[in-house]
Amino acid sequence: MYIEKINGPEDVKKLTVDEMTVMAGEMREALLKRASIHGGHFGPNFGMVEATIALHYVFESPKDKIVYDVSHQTYPHKMLTGRKDAYLYEEHYDDVSGYSNPNESVHDHFTVGHTSTSVSLACGLAKARDLKGEDGNVIAVIGDGSLSGGEALEGLDYAVELEGNLIIVVNDNDMSIAENHGGLYGNLKLLRETNGQAECNLFKAMGLNYIYVDHGNAVGDLIEAFQSVKDSRKPVVVHINTLKGKGYAPAEQNKEVWHYNGPFHIETGEPLYEMTEEDYSDISMNYLLDKMKKDPAVVAITSGTPTVMGFTEDKRKEAGKQFVDVGIAEETAVALASGIAANGGKPVYGVYSTFVQRTYDQIAQDLCINNSPATIVTFCGSVYGMNDVTHLGLYDIPMMANIPNLVYLAPTTKEEYLAMLDWSIEQNEHPVAIRLPGGSVISAGKEITKNFGDLNKYEVTQNGSKVAVIGLGTFYGLGKEVAEELKKVTGTDATVINPYYITGIDAELLEELKKDHDVVITLEDGILDGGFGEKIARFYGDSDMKVLNFGLKKEFLDRYDVAEVLKENHLTKEQIVEDVKSVL
Repeated sequence: MYIEKINGPEDVKKLTVDEMTVMAGEMREALLKRASIHGGHFGPNFGMVEATIALHYVFESPKDKIVYDVSHQTYPHKMLTGRKDAYLYEEHYDDVSGYSNPNESVHDHFTVGHTSTSVSLACGLAKARDLKGEDGNVIAVIGDGSLSGGEALEGLDYAVELEGNLIIVVNDNDMSIAENHGGLYGNLKLLRETNGQAECNLFKAMGLNYIYVDHGNAVGDLIEAFQSVKDSRKPVVVHINTLKGKGYAPAEQNKEVWHYNGPFHIETGEPLYEMTEEDYSDISMNYLLDKMKKDPAVVAITSGTPTVMGFTEDKRKEAGKQFVDVGIAEETAVALASGIAANGGKPVYGVYSTFVQRTYDQIAQDLCINNSPATIVTFCGSVYGMNDVTHLGLYDIPMMANIPNLVYLAPTTKEEYLAMLDWSIEQNEHPVAIRLPGGSVISAGKEITKNFGDLNKYEVTQNGSKVAVIGLGTFYGLGKEVAEELKKVTGTDATVINPYYITGIDAELLEELKKDHDVVITLEDGILDGGFGEKIARFYGDSDMKVLNFGLKKEFLDRYDVAEVLKENHLTKEQIVEDVKSVL
């Protein structure tokens, strides 16, 4: 096998075009086997194999710097830059992350897991090179889906002002995670259909040079194109037409499903582990579809991740115009929701916690200053969510809970979530966000009659004395476990409280606790700094009440083990009880 002999880009340069073509097949075979066992981003990597080989054949990495957007397509790059063992041998599968990572290799220049960033980052590298009077190529690799993000367009807009080397490789497979949305894709289609010759050209309009490669999975054509722009003195776009999922029939035929996959049977493409548990994505989709049928003003919004709310292709068709995908443009999604709400519509924007942080300005300025009654549903905001350093869902509470006018809610069960969602859609006084619990869906099976419009009223679910346990959202269950453990260990009957509201405090209840409680503990599934617990601690600051805040310390975790992180942060019931005992 050729790939077994590749220890770095210098070895790629020793191969002929025919040998590189054979190696591309070897790489796909290795990627297929690894994905079937380990899971990971499938389609983007399969489509970029030949382009990655050609890049490393033509350019001199790491002197020539290659920056990958979102880095969903970096597996082939890693295979060719000294990390092939992580793709060839099962015992090494976890040696690398799923994203570019400078801690792994000098050939990676940024840790990147969010989209639309590569052009701007590359502009920065090129500018620094020019300021220092150095030479070398800077290459930004960006997919067509990522072009819908505002930062990508901002980067393209600025790039022309560099007046020096910058090569932007646009990997156009006519797909985002799902289908593309937005006007620029009409132009990309026109360029593909005219072999790049159409007079109307987005990139040329921005002042960039441009070449087109129709056979973006042909090593020879790609090498020729990259050689023609190497050491160019003006920013240039190399637009390559590739096939997402190339080399594996199920992925070629169903590109959306095969963007990312867990383990599967290679022969059939069927999942290795059948997911039968109810999840909040399907719960949200079923509720919203029913709501849409009854009310034409209800609209679901997503930013390039339609299945975050369970809207697969068939469900999107069922929703029709009441489902909107703005592309990978979270900022637009929030502003759009504000506009819809301001004009009498009932928008629900579903977004992963790790991506909602991209919208701070829009939530504060476009939504909350205007007090638009839109709904944001935050998914995977939890220690039990995605665990890669670029996709952590631990920061939304400090970010969102401190924006005026926003009501941020934390349900503990399916029933609470649906009641909150229904209230939020029908009310017209507040922008509302709902933070879904992490882990498995819990169904209490009881009707929720609470009026969520009566803001910041907590619920005492167990009456006790001496110790009060306030368990927010995901950690409400942990709060009940702590109360049980405390009873067993100390004989103390603790009060247990479901606060519901992240953004406000129940001053009346907290004041009442002073009468017969000595300790209040707070539990939150997120970063403590600036979080929920600090609000409680501040309330009791000038009193004799002892307050213990439990949550996660402020740090960038990466591919962590949940149990270990919980233990490190004193978030087991035994540790919490020991900490409480020390202050009783």
